[in-house]
Amino acid sequence: MIPLSEPLLNGNEWKYIKDCLDTNWVSSVGKYVDLFEEEFAKYVGCPRTVAVINGTSALHLALRTLGIGSGDEVIVSALTFIAPVNAIKYVGATPVFADSQADTWNMDPEKIEEMITTKTKAIMPVHIYGHPVNMDPILELAKKHNLYVIEDATEALGSEYKGRKVGILGDVGIFSFNGNKIMTTGGGGMLVTNSNKIADKARFLCNQAKETKPNKEFYHPDIGFNFRLTNVLAAMGLAQLEQLPDFVLARRKNARLYTGYLQNVPGIIVQDEKPWAVNCFWLFSIVLEETASLKRDELINILASRGIDSRPFFTPVNMFPPYKECQGQTPVAYSLYQRGINLPSSVNLTQQNISYICTVITEFIDSQK
Repeated sequence: MIPLSEPLLNGNEWKYIKDCLDTNWVSSVGKYVDLFEEEFAKYVGCPRTVAVINGTSALHLALRTLGIGSGDEVIVSALTFIAPVNAIKYVGATPVFADSQADTWNMDPEKIEEMITTKTKAIMPVHIYGHPVNMDPILELAKKHNLYVIEDATEALGSEYKGRKVGILGDVGIFSFNGNKIMTTGGGGMLVTNSNKIADKARFLCNQAKETKPNKEFYHPDIGFNFRLTNVLAAMGLAQLEQLPDFVLARRKNARLYTGYLQNVPGIIVQDEKPWAVNCFWLFSIVLEETASLKRDELINILASRGIDSRPFFTPVNMFPPYKECQGQTPVAYSLYQRGINLPSSVNLTQQNISYICTVITEFIDSQK
């Protein structure tokens, strides 16, 4: 089976993890946590980072750090993995769903202002499948209405918006290092911010809100969390981060190959890259044209029968039972979900793999004529 997205552990992972084991520094205290945070800050171009146990905890921590809670509303992408929306509910706030753009598949900035109310406290754009959201209009709206911007960049590490890495454009950015992401720690995440105040509070809450003043070692003046990343996972993250530029180049090369094979195939729309964007292509994806007679699920089944892993686009979160009553009309997101397919995108994918995948897709389309 050609997998959808598998990690490549080809650097100093064994060396750094063995160092943790040899020195007994395996929990949340150890040099690799600090090193990972420092090097990650350099990579994304952001002064403050807080390593956490997964991307969902980073989202939860960001909302809690910004004081968002019961009675507040957060405008969030509908076409996304469910984690950012669940995090909004964790703090007692209410998600309001924004529709997608038909070309980038991301949150449509033109639909946001009409959704802002006196209860709105933040906008949470999600950079889908690696392509950056068009951030300038969102940042302008946030400034106009005094709102926070929380970037969910969990799918877009290495992507750029107008020359800057995504995740550092708003008040807080979030990254995930799950096993299928562009780099991995097995589990793990990172909160990034340009604000010392936000970073200090996030780190405080991340460690059970434990006071660090002299003679107050176990004094907890707030309700905190145990979201700290372990030294072992940070060691793995540091090794992966050293290889990240090459990982991004490899995925972009894969995307060019896919595009070359599929861009002129009738009924197929390939993943876009706007002039202002650098897409890391976490998952290379296609959308079947609305006018085509092709069936998404049928193509996914054909791919599976030929040893090719794929999956449909995320189901818009407002279609799930816990969120059906939330505000937001999302017809574009629903249409994309019905027609979208993620294709194998691993770093170690070969040109032969991609040629084979595209041949299977083309043969399927020819058989439908």
